[in-house]
Amino acid sequence: MSGEVAYGSNAIVVPVGADRVLRMSPPGREVEELAGALRWWDGRGMVLLYDADVEAGAMLLERLSTPLTTRPVDEAVAVLGQLMRRLAVPAPDDAPHTTEVVTRRAAELEAQWERHGRPFDVGILREALSVAPQLATTTSNVAVNGDLHSDQVLAGTREEWLTVDPVLMRGDITYDLARVLWTRLDEMTDIAAHFDIAVREAALDRDRARDWVVFRAVDYWLWGLSAGLTEDPVRCARLISTF
Repeated sequence: MSGEVAYGSNAIVVPVGADRVLRMSPPGREVEELAGALRWWDGRGMVLLYDADVEAGAMLLERLSTPLTTRPVDEAVAVLGQLMRRLAVPAPDDAPHTTEVVTRRAAELEAQWERHGRPFDVGILREALSVAPQLATTTSNVAVNGDLHSDQVLAGTREEWLTVDPVLMRGDITYDLARVLWTRLDEMTDIAAHFDIAVREAALDRDRARDWVVFRAVDYWLWGLSAGLTEDPVRCARLISTF
């Protein structure tokens, strides 16, 4: 073994020689889905999976180095935008579709908003619900990483930046743009400018991107309250106020 052991929220990563690491986590469906996602992307903008024992919760992966969190936020947002487009290969038919997710969540938001004591102005809720039908309409079936942010992008050698721990979805790649922004929102002095960087680098439609940010920020705001989060709902409020 060479190098230090790294710890995540539900995994440890142990260096194995100079160019590989062993990722260990509790066995289960999450490991199976992660291994499947890594095999599907097969190293395109993504860490390489060399071998996996799903029942043991073990994966042998390409060794990466510095996380994108170490880079200035404008550079990081540009990289994440580029990766959104880079990962947009044809997706498997059984991957969850962004249309299904937005339709399901749109049906739940108002009841959740009521349950949490109407934590923000009803106009914000109505705006999110008004854009949902358009967001649920897409002919796109490309691969989408449903958990893309700076903590899960590391410097590589095959490609400058590579993604780890993806959640494989299909549909509209704009789906998780809001996460790209809210995860480093505290570092942004001009949120709209960083939004524009991501839109440009990912070659997105700006109006549709704005609608996705609003919907997903409301979605995450309410989910965060349900999960007992305190900082992220505040970030979602700041993000929505920009648009």
